[in-house]
Amino acid sequence: MFRFKARSGHPNLFSSAKTAAPVPARHPALREVLVVASLDATVRAISHVATANAGSAQVDVDAVIIGKDDGRFVLDVVPARRVRHLDEEGLVQIALRQLGLRQFVVTAEDLAAEPRRSNCRAVWSYKDRPVPAAARIGILKIVADEGPIELGRLLELIRSDRDPSAAVLALACSDLVELDLASTPLGPMTVVRSRT
Repeated sequence: MFRFKARSGHPNLFSSAKTAAPVPARHPALREVLVVASLDATVRAISHVATANAGSAQVDVDAVIIGKDDGRFVLDVVPARRVRHLDEEGLVQIALRQLGLRQFVVTAEDLAAEPRRSNCRAVWSYKDRPVPAAARIGILKIVADEGPIELGRLLELIRSDRDPSAAVLALACSDLVELDLASTPLGPMTVVRSRT
């Protein structure tokens, strides 16, 4: 089974360009969902809420929140669900509703959906790849001027003595460009857009 690398020295924490602080992610399925969310153009922010109030009681909710244009959602990753007593689960649901959060359910089938799964894994492998300033500026300018643009065409327009594909994928991980990772396998026809 493929495993996403955790932050060095912090195996249970996940961070990306969309997290203001590292998010606890002890389960591999949750980590995988966080990678997908980090590369999803509709997700603007990822955060964690440890506790919240349900009436006068403070409850351990341990919730991962994704912010999208249409609201904030608590991730409910079915393979990573915590088992709670019925009373405890009821209090957690009350606390989450009081925070104005809706559920975003992700099933094992959702996680296995191709080509998104393979595409996200391939792109995320470039997360820690440094991109020199000149390359970053050049790529972002081309995408802003020409975009949306197919990845193959973008790579043709980039002037570099190295293969520029790694830089483009690293910029997607940094939330500086958007890649269509759900429609077709990653390749020359993949659409690249400016981050809006």
